Amino acid sequence: MKQKIVLIGAGSTNFGLSTLGDLFRSPVFAGSEICLHDINPVALQRVENFGRSYLEKHRLPFVLSATTHRAEALQGSTFCVNSIEVGNRFELWDQDWMIPLQFGIRQVYGENGGPGGLFHSLRIIPPILEICDDILHICPDAWVLNFSNPMSRICTTVHRKFPDLKLIGLCHEIASLPEHLPQILGTPLSNLGFRAGGLNHFSVLKSISYVDSGRDAYPDVLHKAPAYFENQKNLLWWATEGMPPEMQATFEHKAWAERGVFKVILEKFGYLPITTDSHFGEYIQWAYDSADLQGILDFYRAYRFWCSQQISEERLIQGAGESWNVVQLMEGLVTGAAHEELALNIPNRGLIDNLPGDIVVEVPARVDGSGVHGIPLGRFRGGMGGLLLNQYAVHDLTAEAVLTRSKSAALQALLVDPVVTSVRAAEQTLQTMIQCQNRWLGYLQ
Repeated sequence: MKQKIVLIGAGSTNFGLSTLGDLFRSPVFAGSEICLHDINPVALQRVENFGRSYLEKHRLPFVLSATTHRAEALQGSTFCVNSIEVGNRFELWDQDWMIPLQFGIRQVYGENGGPGGLFHSLRIIPPILEICDDILHICPDAWVLNFSNPMSRICTTVHRKFPDLKLIGLCHEIASLPEHLPQILGTPLSNLGFRAGGLNHFSVLKSISYVDSGRDAYPDVLHKAPAYFENQKNLLWWATEGMPPEMQATFEHKAWAERGVFKVILEKFGYLPITTDSHFGEYIQWAYDSADLQGILDFYRAYRFWCSQQISEERLIQGAGESWNVVQLMEGLVTGAAHEELALNIPNRGLIDNLPGDIVVEVPARVDGSGVHGIPLGRFRGGMGGLLLNQYAVHDLTAEAVLTRSKSAALQALLVDPVVTSVRAAEQTLQTMIQCQNRWLGYLQ
């Protein structure tokens, strides 16, 4: 079925190439136009060249175009897939992480939650709102699929500004459950029915049962998971290929690698997180004392190394990167063939009882020709519900700060964050970040 699919931020090595590779494998979209858009002409040209070479080599029935002009890219689009970043990604990321630490705010990472997540949000949401405004004016019926982080704060703000926009957030973290659960429980994935949810990068396994017997499998997960994670190989195996031997040696197996907070949630709260300390710990005030801080640093170093590697056509051929589920989602929307997605980021509207309706949550969803339908998860019991609810005011004030250009709201977003314990530290951090990132945060008044 011919569509026009626009990849916004296509110059990104991982996003652009892997999404192209996955789309090229889809018979549903044979004959469609895939338009690459990026404001960086050099990066865009590089991905376009790989794409054209691959199409010619395999004689695939797709039209590939590329442009640095957003309005041109959006004309006639039916799907807009967004994965932008702004500025020097890692330089700004380091500031998001280290400047709050310098003023005594003990955050374990600096991408999605905590103060680092706030500044990342304040920086990236305004240009995403500009993109969404253009979409509503140029191709208002298009589906907008977002990969950019911080996912929950971006999607919550966009839905408040543009409630009619068909925006869905996607993240690959849920893939950890199909990987681990069969090994933990010693049964095929086909014999497990499970659902997970919460907030993006702050989600847990909500329920699980054995298909053959209908029996609740969660007691077995809680009993068997500790031994499994004691012996699991290091999570960084995917990133260490090509590393110098002396660097690779630092990533040898360690029990519960990057899973200190994870272990507390599993053992004290009775829920299995779907991600590790570098993400989950960003949202929790006691995480700094529980997290595997060395493991987080190792993960960050390995991720930076992996991202710095030269693009190869092999990465395009492999596909199935962060876009592993986006093509299936688009196929379901186009063909009407119903299926269930393990995790999508959509407005709450009664899907999680512990959270208000105007925040975007991560839940399973049914997809068919009529759209995306979130599957209610009910209430999260005990402390897990409290941890989720702690984030509502943070997300609410982040959206307010962006939409009203309010420095006061940004400060309040820091002061309601569980990770922040000092007014002076919050004020100093905010002022320093505005100075350091004035190009992106100078709009705050």
